[in-house]
Amino acid sequence: MSAPAPTPSTSAATRIVIAGAGPAAQALVAQLDRARFTGTITVLSNRDDTPTELLELAMLPQVSVRFGQPASHIDAVNRTVATADGMEFAYDQLVIATGSAPVASPVDGAGQCLSYATIDDAPRVAKGIQKVARELGRRPVGILVGTGAAAGQAEAVLRAKGVRPIRTTARPAAIIPAVVSGGSASRQAASAVVFEDGSSMTGDLVVLAEERVSRDGLAASAGLQTAAGGGIVISRDYRSSVPGIWAIGDAAAFDGVRLGLLVAAASAAGACATQLLTEASAAPALQAAA
Repeated sequence: MSAPAPTPSTSAATRIVIAGAGPAAQALVAQLDRARFTGTITVLSNRDDTPTELLELAMLPQVSVRFGQPASHIDAVNRTVATADGMEFAYDQLVIATGSAPVASPVDGAGQCLSYATIDDAPRVAKGIQKVARELGRRPVGILVGTGAAAGQAEAVLRAKGVRPIRTTARPAAIIPAVVSGGSASRQAASAVVFEDGSSMTGDLVVLAEERVSRDGLAASAGLQTAAGGGIVISRDYRSSVPGIWAIGDAAAFDGVRLGLLVAAASAAGACATQLLTEASAAPALQAAA
């Protein structure tokens, strides 16, 4: 989705706070910057790492990134957000983009395989399949682990790339990599899954598409409506049930489905940025009328 049109008239007093610092939050900051948003943006990072993309955004003059200070409580009446270490930030508009987390602990060796959690993972998985196919000189045999919507989407990606997936809903105990040689080149790819009973399945690549749960813990403190299966309930314009609070990425749910399975992070960020800019532009007029 293209960036929102520049709106230089936005109020310099507008304060946007973003809870979360993953891909959806980063995309939102980038969209607001492209649209020449003139207010302030505070990002409360719930991440332990400091990715290059986030560091670059932190260098923007209107952006303040609070590393390692995740939001822990929202006072929706006074429009403030408190962090885990007791700091408090006032906001005019708050966007929750805290993402999701795996339901179960990581499978041993999971780092050696492809993973599918949101629709944004589709291009990366497709590229991984193409790479393995080139190295093998044939269509790879893929093992797909998982159930639910994420696994269904991952299966569609595999089939679109000519891979007939061998699907299992049983959770493996470990993923075993094997070295595949081709002339002077070699690669290490996840090629087998081993189950608790000692049985195994072999293939050329493994895709994990396990269940995840939205990180929607902030919802309770703000009185936000949540979906039965988790996730902050949003409307089509990414508004939550409480004025001034929005949600994008996997922290949100639309029609009961985790948003990351429905809309790419950049598209959600672009649409939400447009709404935020509209709100910021309207604020001075409302204040003058009052």
